[in-house]
Parts: sequence; structure tokens; C-alpha cells
Amino acid sequence: MSIDKNIIASENESLHQQHTKKLDFLQSEIGNTQAIIEKIAAFQIGIPSWALGAGGTRFGRFSFGGAPRNIEEKIADVGLLHQLNRNSGSISLHIPWDIPNDYDKIKALAAEHQLKFDAVNSNTFQDQPGQALSYKFGSLQHVDVAVRKQAIDHNIDVIKQGIALGSKALTVWLADGSCFPGQLNFRKAYQNTLDSLQQIYEALPDDWKVFIEYKAYEPNFYSTTVADWGQSLSYANKLGDKAYTLVDLGHHLPNANIEQIVSLLLMERKLGGFHFNDSKYGDDDLTAGSIKPYQLFLIFKELVEGMDARGMNHATDLGWMIDASHNVKDPLEDLLQSVEAIMLAYAQALLVDKKALDDAQQLNDTAKCQEILQAAFRTDLRPLVAEARLRSGGALNPLELYRKLNIRKKLIKERGADSVATGL
Repeated sequence: MSIDKNIIASENESLHQQHTKKLDFLQSEIGNTQAIIEKIAAFQIGIPSWALGAGGTRFGRFSFGGAPRNIEEKIADVGLLHQLNRNSGSISLHIPWDIPNDYDKIKALAAEHQLKFDAVNSNTFQDQPGQALSYKFGSLQHVDVAVRKQAIDHNIDVIKQGIALGSKALTVWLADGSCFPGQLNFRKAYQNTLDSLQQIYEALPDDWKVFIEYKAYEPNFYSTTVADWGQSLSYANKLGDKAYTLVDLGHHLPNANIEQIVSLLLMERKLGGFHFNDSKYGDDDLTAGSIKPYQLFLIFKELVEGMDARGMNHATDLGWMIDASHNVKDPLEDLLQSVEAIMLAYAQALLVDKKALDDAQQLNDTAKCQEILQAAFRTDLRPLVAEARLRSGGALNPLELYRKLNIRKKLIKERGADSVATGL
């Protein structure tokens, strides 16, 4: 479904006076609001196809109804989000969950919704119906060369599908590892994985990137073959200039300093992109900014500083995407909240007085450094984020309008109360 532009404009008009009052006050306090608004408007977050339906736990999945039943409906849902917030301008597909029947038709549908195709994602972490060989004991690391070849061929096929869609990157996440000591040889598992990745890398077009995602644990808890950013960086360095590390915010051991990891990967020119989410205990895949908003801000502070140091384009030179699982929230509401939190953290990072911070650091003035960072974090920049949406044709309050229009009820009426998103 789609929202009439006049409805969005009418709703914005009813909120405009209050919004203008907040915006005027903020602009009187901050000097560089126009530059921040322009950067926010240009920044786009990729929406993953698998986050549009109900997620789940090991104990079950509970339907919200109205879930997208095919790739066309997934594109429509992301298009709906983009209409509301104007910062959700791309969709990331997961193969084989999202294989188009007609690539030209799917590309035309995406263009109709003003969407691009973000990185395509391969899947060797589960067996598919009719699959010849099992990934129970790994895929790219497997001791059996035939299993490795099957996984390599799948990734190459995903690249071909991405080319047909206009994507420019492949994301590889491996569940490979071991559950018990002695189950595998660490060095051989590393080398098998590297050999497999090298064959995949050779299939990349010249203008493509491959993102190597890491995770400290789960589903293998004794060891994972790409367990941390160091191991991912090792693979990326050995593969070549088109290989990068991808950071999922939930894929770290407790209390990891993710902002430091981000800074160093940027410095090494090997940071490829992000999967945004939040967590309390592990890879919880919660709404971005819902648990650790200050950490999200600190990560963006390092991103802005590091990208500016290298003359990078904030909006296009890294891959930005959400990776979330929705157990108790309407998925579309959750995604609206996540995009809002990401844009707010980005705006706050743009507000940091970098010169004052550098001066304070050179004087070892620890208290001043803290004050500078927290002054930016504690400034309510939501009016700037809303203004960027308004100028781009989005809603001043996307979540409020989503609920006011009863969109979930309309999706249930259209698709059914028991619909299940493909791939989940």
C-alpha cells in the first residue's frame, strides 16, 4: 500500500506550528543547523527484507498479521517506511529467501517506491529444501571440499542475482565454528574459510565490495570461525581492496568498546558498514538506541571524525543497514523507531565541537572532554531530524501518522492475519 502525499502534507500542517516553535528555539541555540539538516536528509538506512515480519526466539514466533508474503510486498513495506521518514531509501535482500521471478519487474517496482537495492546477503547458516549437502558442521570452513564448493557456488549465485538487481555489495555471515573442544582444527578451519572466500572474491565485479561479518558466539559457542573484528580484518586484508569488515552492533562480547573498534577499522580503511540494532545481553536484535543510546552516539562520533579525516561521503561511502528481530512490536513501528534513533545519534555526532574536543584532549582535560561530548548528546535534536524529513516530503511524526492511518490493520485486511514473511 501507499500513502497519499496530501495526507502526509495535511498531517504535517496540523503539527507545523508546534514544530516551528521547537525548531526556531534550537536554531537560536545552535549555529550550524542548516548543514546538519542537509546531511540528515542525504543519509539513508537500508531496511533488511527479513525484518519486515515477526521475528522469533528459540521458543516460538508470534504473528502480527499482515506480514509481506513475497518480495513485492516487502518492497512495498519498505516503500511505505520511506514515504514516512524519507531515510529508508534502500532494501537489503536475503538469498534464497528473496529470489525475484522477473528482475526487470522487481527493479521497476523498487524504482516506483524510490528504493535502491543495498547489499545482497548469502545464506549458508541453514539448510534449504532440496539442498544436496548439509551445513550442520559448517559451510566455507567444512572439512568436505564438496560442502565448501556448494557454499561457494551459492555465494557466487547471490552475486549474480545482485548484479541483476543493481546491488554493489555482498554480505557474508558465517555460522561456522564448533560446539566442543577438539571438534575442529582452528588453523585448518581458518585456511579452508580463506580459500573459499578467495574463490568468492574472484567472482566480484570490479565495482563491488564484499562485507565480512563477525560474531563472537552463536550458534557455535566454543568457537566461531569469524569470531571478532580482528579475524574479519585478517580475512579482508588477505582478500584485497574490495573486502571489508562489517560491524553488527550485537555481535560482540559484553562491554566491548565498539566505538574504538569502529575508529581503528576506519583508520585501516577496512570498515565496510553496519548492521544497526541494540542489545542488553547478547545478539538481542532490539530497536536501535533503545538500550544504549549513548553508545550509539559515541559510535557515530567516531564515524563522523574518522570519515571527515579521510574526506569520505557520510551518506554513500559506508553501508548503513538495520538488522533487527521483532518479537513484541509491530515490525514497521520498530523500524521507524530504529531509523529515528540512528538519525538522531548521527545529528548529535555532527554537533560535537571537534576543535574544542581536540584542544581539551591535548591538555589532558578529561572533565572538559566529557562535557563537550555530553553537551552534544544531551541536546534534543529531534526537531532537526523532523525538519529534514519535512523538507524531503516525509512526515513530521512518522510513527504517529502510521498509527493514525491504522496501517497495520489495513495490511492485515489485505494479506491476512496469519501471513508469514518469506524466509522466516
